[in-house]
Amino acid sequence: MSVAPAKSRCPAAHPEDPTPCAGPVAVTVLDIEGAGANGCEHHGARLLASLDGGRIYALPDAPDGAALRTFTAADSIRPFCWLDGPRTGPSQLSHAEYRARHH
Repeated sequence: MSVAPAKSRCPAAHPEDPTPCAGPVAVTVLDIEGAGANGCEHHGARLLASLDGGRIYALPDAPDGAALRTFTAADSIRPFCWLDGPRTGPSQLSHAEYRARHH
């Protein structure tokens, strides 16, 4: 089921993620190939959590600590967290859950 995106959401917000932005656009999230999207810390974290090998950078006018907060939040978020269903496979766990189960 596709959810219509809110009119004022940041570019990092996935179209099927129903959550609103939290704060200003503050970070850039890049995938392993260098393609990226700017976003609020909330959607930046959710996007980063859904990428393998993603990177995050604060935008020049971002609040202090924006990239670190986003990176830290992404660690405990499951990939594509807006999807329903059981999450038991290694690729479906947050980075923190994976570390806890496999170390």
